[in-house]
Amino acid sequence: MSIAVHIEELTRTFGDFVAVDHVNLSVKKGEIFGFLGPNGAGKSTTIKMLCGLLMPSSGKGSVGGYDIIKQSEEIKKTIGYMSQRFSLYDDLTVEENIDFFSGIYGVPVEKKRDRKEWVLKMAELGLRRTDLTRTLPGGVKQRLALGCAILHEPPIIFLDEPTSGVDPVSRRNFWDLIYGMSMAGTTTFVTTHYMDEAEYCDRLGLIYRGRLIAQGAPAELKADYMKRDVLEIEADRIIEAMDVLRAHDIETAIFGSSLHATLEDGDKGIPLIRDILGEARIEVNSIGKIAPSLEDVFVTLIEEA
Repeated sequence: MSIAVHIEELTRTFGDFVAVDHVNLSVKKGEIFGFLGPNGAGKSTTIKMLCGLLMPSSGKGSVGGYDIIKQSEEIKKTIGYMSQRFSLYDDLTVEENIDFFSGIYGVPVEKKRDRKEWVLKMAELGLRRTDLTRTLPGGVKQRLALGCAILHEPPIIFLDEPTSGVDPVSRRNFWDLIYGMSMAGTTTFVTTHYMDEAEYCDRLGLIYRGRLIAQGAPAELKADYMKRDVLEIEADRIIEAMDVLRAHDIETAIFGSSLHATLEDGDKGIPLIRDILGEARIEVNSIGKIAPSLEDVFVTLIEEA
């Protein structure tokens, strides 16, 4: 398959601070590529360089065949971009926002009406076209922002933390829209810090402190980077239990109402953990080996980094 996005040794510094540190990656046409990492890892800085909004300090790359340094204006015409702040004007109505972005993106006059109706249908706003945008629920506003970002039917879209602060049901509906666009051939480059969303992507890049520490399909990451066993522990006073296990050099993290501990040998680890927590008078309700999640992989990689 041909490549939609390609970067080599991409770097961005702000004074002495290295925000993006020699990143290399490629994204195929029609692929959903997830750029995963905690807040401040360098995701937004990378996406701004790819969108022609920020110049790299060094390195090179291309988006849609255009050079990110020499042809940033051509890139802006080729892509759709949606930031985590939705990029909508709250004091305009739904319809006025669509009209405004139609003009910004240069949608041909003969297509404006059809594209507007498509956005209204996609965002389920046919009956609210005259409502002020600020009155919309977060999930609905999010769909409207996506519609406005792709009015000109770009072959590549960049979504920077698009589901931040949106409820889980709206997030799932949003990803259904992304799936549909991918099936139609649209390339999607999406940044997120939600680990569950990473499972929806074809491939992932995991970034931490500006450096790309792993990349591949979700299943590949679990197979290639998770060589140790993961134990799920249901126990009383889980925060105290985590501190006790960490004091014994057992890598442990909170997952919902339970703990995940990572060890070389899970079978030997089960009685060891029971003994350690028992000595601390912490009752273990259940403990057993589980398949690693992407969050387990990411936590392990960060610990190693």
